[in-house]
This record gives sequence, C-alpha cells and structure tokens, in this order.
Amino acid sequence: MQIVCLDLEGVLVPEIWIAFAERTGIPELRLTTRDEPDYDKLMKYRLGILAEKKLGLPDIQEVIAGLEPMPGARECLDWLRNRFQVVILSDTFYEFAMPLMKQLGWPTLFCHRMEADAEGMLVNYHLRMPEQKRESVKAFKALNFRTIAAGDSYNDTAMLAEAHAGILFRPPENVVREFPQFPVTKDYEALKAAILEASARIGE
Repeated sequence: MQIVCLDLEGVLVPEIWIAFAERTGIPELRLTTRDEPDYDKLMKYRLGILAEKKLGLPDIQEVIAGLEPMPGARECLDWLRNRFQVVILSDTFYEFAMPLMKQLGWPTLFCHRMEADAEGMLVNYHLRMPEQKRESVKAFKALNFRTIAAGDSYNDTAMLAEAHAGILFRPPENVVREFPQFPVTKDYEALKAAILEASARIGE
C-alpha cells in the first residue's frame, strides 16, 4: 500500500504568514521556512513581532477566513485521493488551518497547536512532536506503507529524504541548490506525473 504525504502551505494553500504580512503591512512577517530553516527560531521571531504590534489569534484568523486554496489544488488533491492514501503533514496550526481544510474537502491533517491567552494574544506554540513530518513518514514506513512525499521548503526536506520518494513542488532556488537530489515540479500536472512515476518505481 502506498501513501502520499503533502506539505500544506506553498503546495495546496497560500503561505498564511505572507498573507498576514501583506494585510498588516508588516514585511518582517513575510519570513517563512523557505528562508529560515530553524523553525523554533522562526516562530519565536514571529511571536515577538505579534506581541510588539499587539496582534493576536483573531487578527490572523480574520485574514485566513479570506484565503482560498491555490488554483487547481482541490482538483489535484481529489485526483490523488482517488488513487492513494493522502495525509497532509504541515508545520501550521490547527487554529489556522481549519477554514482551509473545509475548502479542501477535509483531508487528514497532522500539524501543531497555538496557545493564546484570554485576550487572544499568542503566547506560545506547541509542536505535536519534534520533526513531526519526518517522524510521521518514518511511522508510515514502519506500518509497511510505501511513502511518497512532496513539499516546497527547508522544513520539508527531512520528510522528503525519509520517504521512499521525495518531490519538490515550486521550491525557491536556495532549496533547489541545497537539495539537488529531489526532482522539481512547477505545477500540479507535473506533480501528479512525478508521483505516478515514483509510485511505479517504489512498488507496492
């Protein structure tokens, strides 16, 4: 049995923090895992800026409520789910992702949790577990799944390396340069073709 593991932001939906940065006019919040490979450092940086600007969870959720999946994402996901088991492995947060999951037809999502105080200010974040993308793929392999993983950022490369086949989707050039071992796809048709090719190569 094969299972496809997809990143969420940058693969199926827009980057939430970039959308929030654009809405609020805070360019520092445009920094993502495409730019900073240290996730803890990135999140502490973000929380510090939010505290300084007195912006909280309701402000972020208001922006997310106006977002939609990337054009063609729902169709690609439906195509994959007709052929494979599919799990979304993301470093986003359930408090952010639920409106977008509804628009994607409620695929299975593994991600993290945010902690807000009584006023809705974000005070901390809680990882489901360290390296949850890689560890999830490792667990699927232990359950005798053949795994194919696709993502776009630094924080996806560990799961791509752990999987039986890893694929980059619309990655930035810095990630392509550092991880030349992964094939690069630029659109959903190319991603589907790469997944089918990987599926045939790795077998059942």
